[in-house]
Amino acid sequence: MNLCRKPNLAHFAVTIIGKDRTGIVADTSEVLYKLGCNVEDSSCTMLGGEFAMILIVSHEKPFSKKKLEDEFTAKTAGTGLSAFVRTLKDDEVCYQGPEGELCLISVYGSDKPGIVYRVTRELADRGVSIADLNTKLIGKPSEPVYVLVLEAALPQGLSVEDVTALLEKLKKELSVEISVRLITPVSL
Repeated sequence: MNLCRKPNLAHFAVTIIGKDRTGIVADTSEVLYKLGCNVEDSSCTMLGGEFAMILIVSHEKPFSKKKLEDEFTAKTAGTGLSAFVRTLKDDEVCYQGPEGELCLISVYGSDKPGIVYRVTRELADRGVSIADLNTKLIGKPSEPVYVLVLEAALPQGLSVEDVTALLEKLKKELSVEISVRLITPVSL
């Protein structure tokens, strides 16, 4: 039995992206509030000068994707924001946390193409599931440092020490620092 199944609710993934300005979150939540939608899950971030939001929203059935799209089209007209809506199936609604031990992997080094690809490919090839990933440039414009931080779930039989060892070769090839540490919550 699926405990997350909510047959009386329609669920949608809403993505908003555009040049950052004050009020994007307020405008987005206003549309959802006025339509009677519930925000079940969300994530917002700055990417360069762009602002991006991803939301999982629900509304009692019957309710259409077109109604959401029409309201966002009206609200974002002339703002430079783009809104995308996708209807979710029942099996896409329930949050499914990563299985296995969680670890935090941090990569620091000179900015160059391939860092994200090489690290994530190495992990994916060993069954490591990435739950969260962030990158940014820090430091001075004359000496930028590229930072990649990701949260990953290790498959059964793969330890933090194993991940550290498998990323050791990449440290040398990419001339970066890589650290791996366990972050699985412990119960008190």
